[in-house]
Amino acid sequence: MGFPMLLANTNVSFPGLGIKDLPISRIAFQIGQFPIYWYGICIILAFGACVGLAMKQARKFSLTSDHVIDFSLVIIPASLIGARLYYVAFSWKTFAADPKSIFDIRSGGLAVLGGVLMSFLAIFIMTKIRKMNSANVFDFLIVYIPLGQAIGRWGNFFNQEAFGTNTNLPWGMISAETTAYLKMYNPSLNPNLPVHPTFLYESLATILIFVILLIVRKRSKLPYATVAMYFILYGIARFFIEGLRTDSLYIGDTGLRSSQVLSAVLVVVGFGIIAVGRFLGLKRAVIEETPDNVQVNGQDAGTADTAAAQVTDTGTSDKDAAEDTDSNKAVNDEPDDDGTAGESTDESTDESGNDNNISKD
Repeated sequence: MGFPMLLANTNVSFPGLGIKDLPISRIAFQIGQFPIYWYGICIILAFGACVGLAMKQARKFSLTSDHVIDFSLVIIPASLIGARLYYVAFSWKTFAADPKSIFDIRSGGLAVLGGVLMSFLAIFIMTKIRKMNSANVFDFLIVYIPLGQAIGRWGNFFNQEAFGTNTNLPWGMISAETTAYLKMYNPSLNPNLPVHPTFLYESLATILIFVILLIVRKRSKLPYATVAMYFILYGIARFFIEGLRTDSLYIGDTGLRSSQVLSAVLVVVGFGIIAVGRFLGLKRAVIEETPDNVQVNGQDAGTADTAAAQVTDTGTSDKDAAEDTDSNKAVNDEPDDDGTAGESTDESTDESGNDNNISKD
């Protein structure tokens, strides 16, 4: 979010907490005449924390610190480009008159969801080029996105932007920027009352999501489970937080907040990933199941196999026996040297028998 009345220095109050006129500045320091903004420092700190922690934990997930550096060199520019393109696409009326302002990101105008989507595309392309396991890479890297979001959101505090509607809650915030913005863009709201610090809500929500994803990544064996959990958790959190904001981007003139629609899509996709993963897991389990519990004609597969083997063995034995009988018959039926078959043997036996009888007498 960016608007022209941003001041370099301002005072922020939290009346319900007894905090009044807390001085903050958009500018952290200057190098000559070149100002360095807290918003940019928060983004750099966010990337630095994510890359450093990822490098430290990479080896536990079959990756190296070099892999993390390579991916970060692609993710960082991709996320910035995606965040800007998303913002410009849904705020085109603002940029149509001056297209050159598209490249002026120092004045604000980055959308987190656009950065996330472009980062996903960059990671996917790189895993295909490097022929790496996409599920392993995505499930490893996705954990650090909410950490980066949690840190980066504090840039909105220094800019006094990304706040919500009026609230009476103790942590309601008010400043010259909130008052001026409500007067100009939300006349239906009371500019003199505190507003929801929605940037703080999202920072706290994403820190919690970061912790949950660390647990999911460690325990889950389902591919893309960590990615799915991020989609679900962040989608739900962003959907409700976006409903409080006063600076939402809309889809044309539909009155639909683009971030709420995309958040709802992320939740559906997240549950879809889990459902598909479980289905494929069950399918593999059925295919790989041993045949001990499968029945064939009322018999266990193991019993049926044994019976089949016995039948085969019996058939083989009968066949062998038949072959032996035929072989013996063939031997007995072979002709003698005089051309007779079998008769000479009988005659010899008879003659021999007669001779024996004569000798006994």
